[in-house]
Amino acid sequence: MKKNYFLTLFFALAFFTVQDGFSQNMPNNATVQQNIEDLSIYPNPVSNGKTVIYITSKRNLTKKIEFFDVLGKQIYTTTITGNELNISNLSRGVYLLKITENNISETRKLVIK
Repeated sequence: MKKNYFLTLFFALAFFTVQDGFSQNMPNNATVQQNIEDLSIYPNPVSNGKTVIYITSKRNLTKKIEFFDVLGKQIYTTTITGNELNISNLSRGVYLLKITENNISETRKLVIK
């Protein structure tokens, strides 16, 4: 029984001391920007039969918008150059929006009442 504890402890220590060998490290000089600066979607939730939402960001570049249902199925894709997006073709429900601007993607939830 002592032998099993010793082997378990040995392998656990060996794993944690060489953990860097199993991970993917980013180079020190690589910069990672994970968010679209000042991304905003309004109104959210959408109600009263409104057919337009506004998607804004600090840089306001061209955005690719992908709509997914709550099960993860892609339902609609579009590209906008301004900040106005027509949602008249969407029915009531909860949607996940994957917004991509300048090769940076961010996911937000949109509720249509």
